[in-house]
Amino acid sequence: MEKILVVVTNSSRLGKKGKKTGLWLRELTDFYHEVKDRYAIDIISTSAERVPIDPRSLVAAVVHKQTRDYYMDDDFMVQLKKPLVPAQVTAEDYAAIYFTGGHGTMMDFPDNEELQALTQQIYEQGGYVTAVCHGPSGLQNVRLSNGRLLIAGHVVTGFSDMEEKTMGMYRHIPFSLEQVLKERGGLFKRASVPMAACTVQSGRLITGQNPASAKGVALKLLDQLPAAREV
Repeated sequence: MEKILVVVTNSSRLGKKGKKTGLWLRELTDFYHEVKDRYAIDIISTSAERVPIDPRSLVAAVVHKQTRDYYMDDDFMVQLKKPLVPAQVTAEDYAAIYFTGGHGTMMDFPDNEELQALTQQIYEQGGYVTAVCHGPSGLQNVRLSNGRLLIAGHVVTGFSDMEEKTMGMYRHIPFSLEQVLKERGGLFKRASVPMAACTVQSGRLITGQNPASAKGVALKLLDQLPAAREV
């Protein structure tokens, strides 16, 4: 069975005021649920410490049965209690990499050189690079071996400025993800209505705008991976 590498944040604080944050749980579980029966999954983080979960995302663990089932599943949650780190995995083992979201990613994803190297290697060996919501912050500084930025010239999406303002988070974020993706040469696309699902595929790069888009990222990836295996 081919494998998918899932990346989660290990940052529990956001910005200068240290607003509490972490992984947005459903962006992990919605994706995981769609791909788990066809691909083995490894979860890595920027630290081997327990993965912090954004407390606002735990509402879904109360009102959404699928999220709740994963949250109550000890075998699943142990992967967040004791995550792997980049040094413990090898890019050649993976058909795709998926960057989950949560505001914590804005703190520990952008400048992590080990994650950048894994992403470059997976992409250049013919794999897929995928991300949702704030997860594309892990792609913004990835360069290919020819020096070109990975996202340059690609249609991409991510958590928009309008959504940050709607959630009251714009004053807390260390940078505008939407603006940075544009500055890196990405052609930014967003849903006409904040928090509505929006998933974009551009070659072997698949991105989703917000939590509602995680399942769509998984489904687009599943549509592509069988064809990739036959090449």
